[in-house]
Amino acid sequence: MVLPELLVILAEWVLYRLLANSCYRAARKLRGYGFQLKNLLNLSKAQSPHSNSHHHQQQQQYQHLQDSLNPVFPSFTKYQELVGKNRGCSVSSDHLDTFVCDIDGVLLRQNSNKHFHTFFPYFMLVAFEGGSIIRAILLLLSCSFLWALQQETKLKVISFITFSGLRAKDMDNVSRSVLPKFFLENLNLQVYDIWARTEYSKVVFTSLPQVIVEKFLREHLNADDVIGTKLQEIEVMGRRFFTGLASGSGFIVKHKSAKDYFLDNKKKPTLGIGSSSSPHDHIFISICKKAYLWNEEESMNKNNTLPRERYPKPLIFHDGRLAFLPTPLATLSMFVWLPIGFFLAVFRISVGVLLPYHVANLLASLSGVRITFTTHNLNNGLPEKGRSGVLYVCNHRTLLDPVFLTTSLGKPLTAVTYSLSKFSELIAPLKTVSLKRDRKKDGEAMQRLLSKGDLVVCPEGTTCREPYLLRFSPLFAELTEDIVPVAVNARVSMFYGTTASGLKCLDPIFFLMNPRPVYCLEVLKKLPKEMTCAGGKSSFEVANFIQGELARVLGFECTNLTRKDKYLVLAGNEGIVR
Repeated sequence: MVLPELLVILAEWVLYRLLANSCYRAARKLRGYGFQLKNLLNLSKAQSPHSNSHHHQQQQQYQHLQDSLNPVFPSFTKYQELVGKNRGCSVSSDHLDTFVCDIDGVLLRQNSNKHFHTFFPYFMLVAFEGGSIIRAILLLLSCSFLWALQQETKLKVISFITFSGLRAKDMDNVSRSVLPKFFLENLNLQVYDIWARTEYSKVVFTSLPQVIVEKFLREHLNADDVIGTKLQEIEVMGRRFFTGLASGSGFIVKHKSAKDYFLDNKKKPTLGIGSSSSPHDHIFISICKKAYLWNEEESMNKNNTLPRERYPKPLIFHDGRLAFLPTPLATLSMFVWLPIGFFLAVFRISVGVLLPYHVANLLASLSGVRITFTTHNLNNGLPEKGRSGVLYVCNHRTLLDPVFLTTSLGKPLTAVTYSLSKFSELIAPLKTVSLKRDRKKDGEAMQRLLSKGDLVVCPEGTTCREPYLLRFSPLFAELTEDIVPVAVNARVSMFYGTTASGLKCLDPIFFLMNPRPVYCLEVLKKLPKEMTCAGGKSSFEVANFIQGELARVLGFECTNLTRKDKYLVLAGNEGIVR
């Protein structure tokens, strides 16, 4: 019953909104052309020697029209100059002072062509990560006609394609674990400087769907309130879905919502910042005591990217497969690459499984995989009788860490893992052993494996994409004194090879689908005996020392976060497969 209702609503919207608005715009244009023609005729009649006074009056009217087209509000740089005089101080206020702005085009830099809608990449992230590849393709195909629509209509169309039939739970996951990374990378540095320093109450008004931006604005930027378009939701068999249509009075108009919001407050908003390219923003900020316009062209020669160290909260965990901002052109390139990338991934996996290490490395390099390998400590061969093997301790970037280490060393290693999928075990060119998350049993199993040969372990227990190291589990330090730290880093340009809420069996495929994935490995010197448990150190001291050494080599930052923290943030669970 839901699908027929949605089709009826869509048909109604097309007939009464799209077509009606088109006819209305055409009528307004014809009327405008009529007035222009009339004015030209009157002006031509006035061009005579006896009409100098009338001609002078026409020139005055023309000059008045030109003046009216000039910006009513000062440029944002004027406000920066005023604030710059008090650089050491925050912008103080009382509890009634309010700072208002929009996120689209003001708090965020514009990274998409206005012909398609400046917020298109973020809708594409929702469609691809929260919906499906089919939904993402449909949204990309809409670019073929979006350029012909007005901004308001574009927003309605891409909102319907993105959200129609989308589960509210999936949207919640995307807004929590995927979008913040891209929002932070595209924050407008100059506007954010004012946002961070002001003590005003901060309220964001936007025509965008509120579910896309609210979580980021409240949790990362500490916005006091977010006023956006609310979308209709329906419940089917206990699950909530979006219809793709706006609820209530439809997509909000910023200046009207702002007037209603401050209706009961005797004071107007103290400060408002709008985009110079948006006519609606001119009206929106006109209700403010102090109003300024942000002009993208004025900052084109400035570095307007917010540095990582200035993020309001450290970006340690994020999820999703896409490693790039999906603008229309970038998304089209990705879909063109997909079939090529899939066959390339199959080829790379095949050579790694079937061929000797040195041949596999050669063919992988020829296929675009770049491997940087540096070693300060090689230990080949089987352990001597009565002596355990070498324990390689790696930080964890992807599931392929042990694979690249064993192929780079050119000798077979055994890897211990948690919750490895059967598919990943099948395609791994080395022996893998699953641990049980029981400290005693896992210690005994790893001790048996060390007696037979070299072992590789990732004591973080889970992957981390950003330049941070999670807390190292100290269990490995109790097993042997022959410990060799290995610094690992991986870089991708199109797809991430890790996921917290998706299908983990596809992690190796997505990583190897990248056009030119990069893997950097550096084998450090063997840990001195005095820095091991055999030298009197506790297992926690050994684990923390190795974590610090790897962070120093990689240029990363140590944290005390664990696997449990990661999955609670990204997936809402503890990351344990039962």
